[in-house]
Amino acid sequence: MKKIICIFILLLLTNLSLAAMSGSSGNNQDNLYKAAKKLVIKAKKLEKKDKLEKALKLYSRAYDKLLKAYDKDKENPDILNYLGFTLRKAGNFEEAEKFYLAGLEIKPDHKGINEYLGELYIKTNRIELAKERLEVLKGCKCEEFEELKELIEKN
Repeated sequence: MKKIICIFILLLLTNLSLAAMSGSSGNNQDNLYKAAKKLVIKAKKLEKKDKLEKALKLYSRAYDKLLKAYDKDKENPDILNYLGFTLRKAGNFEEAEKFYLAGLEIKPDHKGINEYLGELYIKTNRIELAKERLEVLKGCKCEEFEELKELIEKN
């Protein structure tokens, strides 16, 4: 009887540890994304205070985490959005655009991607393409629409 109980406990512990490990890869990807998002938020605040060098370092750290998250989940438009964002902030517009466009292939109405891609188009003097992104956001009644609209009007 003791052997049966020991075997049962061992099987139970094995199943619990396997379940924990199978969930950890998803959690790891989520943790990487969340950590990267926090770095981006901090970098944005530094950027507003004209602490550009520190902001760029945080964007770079966020980018590294996002790449690892992307390796685990290539179909997450939020990860692609922030990959594009961090690259755009670093001045790598060509690579940023690739990530934004990949994200739009997955979710064409993604608010963040449409806004940020529109900002990239403005920065690279492609206002007509920025207006196309604004058109996608038109019905959302969201801050992304208002912010992109304001930027387009300034240019």
